[in-house]
Amino acid sequence: MPVHPKSWRYLTQSDLGDDVADIKSSFANHVEYTQGKDEFTVTPTDFSFSLARTVRDRLLDRWSKTQQRYYKERAKRVYYLSMEFLLGRLTREGLSNLGLLDRARAALEELDLDVADVLEQERDGGLGNGGLGRLAACFLDSMATLGIAGMGYGIRYEYGIFRQTIEGGRQVEVPDNWLRFGNPFEIPRPEIRYNVHFYGTVASRLDDRDRLVFEWKNTQKVEAMAYDYLIPGFQNDVVNTLRLWGARASHEFDFANFNRGDYVQAVEDKNASENISRVLYPNDSFMAGRELRLKQEYFFVAATLQDAVRRHLKQAKTLSDLPDLAVFQLNDTHPALAVAELMRLLLDEHTFDWDEAWDITRRCFAYTNHTVLPEAMETWRVSILERMLPRHLQIIYEINRRFLDEVKKSFPSDPDRLKRMSLIEENAERKVRMANLAIVGSRSVNGVSKLHSDIIQKDIFADFAQQYPERFNNKTNGITPRRWLLGSNPELARLISSRIGTDWVTDLQKLGALADHADDLEFQESWRGVKLQNKERLARLIAQRCGVEVNPDSMFDVQVKRIHEYKRQLLCLLHVIVRYNDLRTGRLEASVPRTVILSGKAAPGYEVAKGVIHLTHAIADKINADPATRDSLRLVFIPDYSVSLAERIIPAADLSEQISTAGFEASGTGNMKLSLNGALTIGTLDGANIEIREAVGEDNFFLFGLDAEQVAQRRAANSPHDVLASNPDLGAAIDLIASGELTPKTPSAFWPVIDSVFKRSDRHMVLTDFDSYRRR
Repeated sequence: MPVHPKSWRYLTQSDLGDDVADIKSSFANHVEYTQGKDEFTVTPTDFSFSLARTVRDRLLDRWSKTQQRYYKERAKRVYYLSMEFLLGRLTREGLSNLGLLDRARAALEELDLDVADVLEQERDGGLGNGGLGRLAACFLDSMATLGIAGMGYGIRYEYGIFRQTIEGGRQVEVPDNWLRFGNPFEIPRPEIRYNVHFYGTVASRLDDRDRLVFEWKNTQKVEAMAYDYLIPGFQNDVVNTLRLWGARASHEFDFANFNRGDYVQAVEDKNASENISRVLYPNDSFMAGRELRLKQEYFFVAATLQDAVRRHLKQAKTLSDLPDLAVFQLNDTHPALAVAELMRLLLDEHTFDWDEAWDITRRCFAYTNHTVLPEAMETWRVSILERMLPRHLQIIYEINRRFLDEVKKSFPSDPDRLKRMSLIEENAERKVRMANLAIVGSRSVNGVSKLHSDIIQKDIFADFAQQYPERFNNKTNGITPRRWLLGSNPELARLISSRIGTDWVTDLQKLGALADHADDLEFQESWRGVKLQNKERLARLIAQRCGVEVNPDSMFDVQVKRIHEYKRQLLCLLHVIVRYNDLRTGRLEASVPRTVILSGKAAPGYEVAKGVIHLTHAIADKINADPATRDSLRLVFIPDYSVSLAERIIPAADLSEQISTAGFEASGTGNMKLSLNGALTIGTLDGANIEIREAVGEDNFFLFGLDAEQVAQRRAANSPHDVLASNPDLGAAIDLIASGELTPKTPSAFWPVIDSVFKRSDRHMVLTDFDSYRRR
């Protein structure tokens, strides 16, 4: 029987209780009544899940009130569309944002439990690969903290980014079944499902108003089911939502095949449908992988837009005012099909004419570009789109026709401009340029650092910036201090707060007040004490995971990020070899002991990057075993880099390596996290390094290397052989790698890594920038 809303009894904070006794009672109840355990059967996982649910209970009350307020206020909603969300562990963040961490610690102590041990049991969510996903998670935290009606949308991958193990010094990818035991923060919404269509044909006809209308028929259907995660603001009682879509077959299985005894065929279609949300980044080296990736991109934007339209029509009678109440932020080009999908919904299902539908669409979308690398600009073969999403290809063609007419009017005597700006790349195989679609369909286009935004306006998308100068702007990436200082480095956070108060937690500009304490000897000593504690903690982790003893009193020289040629881990390794040779031969005597720490994952198909990981281990094996140098130099690679591992490494870093080739890194956020935790930076004028250098001062930033303009000028005439001829120490390092001495059983193991430098004329300026890097 339906219950009238007025008879509902909502829990309030006082009903649930936030004091130590209440938290203790909630935790114990979840152990017994949710986990079904007693003192004889309870496990560390049960403790972890019970604490998580204790947090979730308190978030749900605030979430309900927040959502009701948004509806009452007709708040404009920010829908953040991203293929990745690297959330990290959620329990500690929830306790901290609720202001309950100390009370939870006290409650668990009364049960003879250490809250740190319980929190350590939580697994990271496998929903992202690197900076893109971590940025998305930081945005969700910040929107909630600012009280913005923000909502994230993505995919609930059953298997996220792979777990990285190291065997014989080589990366081995292991499936990350992060949902194996379930997730206590996840709220399944089986009642929220939408049909998403693929394939089929498009028919046209005239309607009763003699308008040409289109019908997408004979499609294959997949259901998108919602799973919600609660995103709390910092101690403001605001709780927003991250909604992830899981793929479900539109029917369970073919019962006729089942009855005939063909059990495999009976469930084949079901499994094929549900594969859409199975794995983050399927291998796209093959056609099946590429098609699955395209399905993922359309699947989540189609479900998201249906959900947003449903929500809008709960408080409005028409979609005409959708731009007044909603904005869809495209986090890179992966969600760019949303432009065509919203047009399809408006044209085919809500009977708007083209001009009005296009006006609504363009005012609803905003696009964040994340790359300057032409090879990383996403394109999709027309042939795949024509087969999988035929109606959307029609719409894209029509958008393109009208757009090019607009360009012709603006630049009537420049036909080459039309080729450059077209949404369709007219090469041997025609492709749709997703970045062009996102730009044309958005009212705002931003880069993610000042340098990056300048490059996309003056180079990558210069034609579009001339056509739509008002659309282009810069939004330098950022990080949340709640996780990346308050949470990951609590001792330092307490020290800072003891001097300048706690307002910095929500307003980082307030950290400027620390300058008044820079000469305070007691403060300096306390700061060094916190850093040493963090380094000792990391040293224990390195010993446990890598079997290498490192000296906490040495300089921790840290480069942690995705392994990629332009990020130049190879430059760091060449310097390690040269430094090792200098120490071994006595050319470098009095020096600060240094521990070089690398961590990061290489894409499974990226052989050069995987070769760099193998090379790191081979160099480490040699120098860590050498009694002549091991007290002065150590090299460590910590496997399976993740948000939680970053939270251990970053507070311990003395030196932050931000050494990407200038003009290649759009922004970076690891550089910000390390700087926020007190590490000095050695880096190039690339991405957000430029703004960091301006913020911390030139004396605290060790600048080296060519700038972006110099890199572009040098590339055409660069000669790695000439560089080596003038630098015998660097030549010796290259010879050591190429000679096979590091891997005598497989002497050619690192030739592909060396070839990546020489056969491409040192495109990433690894050799060219080496002397400048070494001097710093």
